[in-house]
Amino acid sequence: MSYDHPVELTAATELARMITDTCEQYGDKPAFSALGYTLSFTEVERYTRAFAAYLQQHTELQPGDRIAVCLPNLLQFPIAAFGALRAGLVLVNTNPLYTGREMAHQWRDSGAKALVILSDLADRAASILDQTEIQWVITTTALDFHQSTPAAGSIPGALSMMTLLTDGADLPFHPPVLGPDSLASLQYTGGTTGVAKGAMLTHANLLGNARQVLARLGDTCRKGEEVFVVPLPLYHIYAFTVNLVTFFARGSLNVLIPNPRDLPAFVEQIRPFKVTGMAGLNTLFIGLCRLEAFRQLDLSSLKLTISGGTALTSTAANLWQHTTGCTVSEGYGLSETSPVVCLNPIGQERLGTIGTGLIDTELKVINDKGDTVAGGEEGELCVRGPQVMQGYWQMPEETANVLDAEGWLKTGDIATLDRDGFVTIVDRKKDMIIVSGFNVYPNEVEEILTQAPGVLEAAVVGEPDKRTGETVVAYVVSEAELDVAQLKAFCKERLTGYKQPRRFVKVEALPKSTVGKVLRRELRG
Repeated sequence: MSYDHPVELTAATELARMITDTCEQYGDKPAFSALGYTLSFTEVERYTRAFAAYLQQHTELQPGDRIAVCLPNLLQFPIAAFGALRAGLVLVNTNPLYTGREMAHQWRDSGAKALVILSDLADRAASILDQTEIQWVITTTALDFHQSTPAAGSIPGALSMMTLLTDGADLPFHPPVLGPDSLASLQYTGGTTGVAKGAMLTHANLLGNARQVLARLGDTCRKGEEVFVVPLPLYHIYAFTVNLVTFFARGSLNVLIPNPRDLPAFVEQIRPFKVTGMAGLNTLFIGLCRLEAFRQLDLSSLKLTISGGTALTSTAANLWQHTTGCTVSEGYGLSETSPVVCLNPIGQERLGTIGTGLIDTELKVINDKGDTVAGGEEGELCVRGPQVMQGYWQMPEETANVLDAEGWLKTGDIATLDRDGFVTIVDRKKDMIIVSGFNVYPNEVEEILTQAPGVLEAAVVGEPDKRTGETVVAYVVSEAELDVAQLKAFCKERLTGYKQPRRFVKVEALPKSTVGKVLRRELRG
């Protein structure tokens, strides 16, 4: 049975053309709103053109060069991202909560030559810029659209984004020649294991996935009429594709939430709007439903809620439906698939599953020998389709481990595929931990832990957590009494919040195989 109904999105084959076509089509309709300030599609076109023109005329950046964007959900994010794409640059979306060490790896590995960053993070960035190839820095503040005087760049030689937009408005702009197979983004992920790798996503990958998502949503996403709340970070591939590409191209208003953890402020920011849709995850659904101010909102227009990034619990789904009257449609994806692979059909959701594959998406479940298993049997989920990445940036061996010559991507997730095409995720093949939808890779955390004074060995696993889905637990072999406070402080300096262990357990020895490999599964019990 097909749940998809192809819907017109855009004739464009690359994102720069999609942006200009969309802005021309929807004109003065609202496109993005944040912190009480709203930009129309016409203004988005004007600002992104100015951004692109400035880069062309005042830097040596060329199409194909990488630019890092390190911002929360502010209006400046779509301006920087769209402006960079219009200039033919490749986006390197960076989590602004990252430590200097994490930022340095991403920017160095990608070879980024330019950076757009929040001024509040300038000191952190300045301390590691000499470890990268970054030559041009653009800074902005959360209140830039609310004040008449542009904030000065706080990194030596940095340029204020608002000054850039003013100066760029009068500069000539020449659209670069791009194609659907041109690289659009390096979306960093650990894949299924190890150090963060840049998934190479083309314009065709991202636009193709947008068309696939829209086909599944059908008339639930009407042209120029929807109002979507965006609490998930735009630097994450989930919100990037769903909101910044799919819903934008459909003429929707995206209401950006810079800090979704501040739930009272969240409620006040969406109060003025007749919200029709939102993408989120367990933590957010439960937190909002427990807030009296949220329960008092008029949510009668809400018709679409999507969950992804971590397994949707029945508790969260039922509470959300009881509170808002809207069901939750769980989906599934990876950075390597732009990201959406599966999504439950709207109004026909099967709780506990991730739905069926999107249009033009092939799925199969294989055993350890690579053979396809019978329907309903467990095995590794594999996917093939227009959304699958081109490979990992400058890592051919890692690419070959997950992507075969026929285009099949091994997801690293153990799943079942039933006769109706519905997929259920059973477990992760690797040891990745998911905290509030964010991937935590044990190897990275363990490397940091073993650098701490007195720590001999460490192993990291995830354990269930009602609030975040999972939480990070560290098992440590140390040469003296374990100083938990000191170890927490050590991790805090080197790891972003969701990666930091919440519990430390001292053990005499770690369980290992006969060849010395740590058996994390025994620690998980």
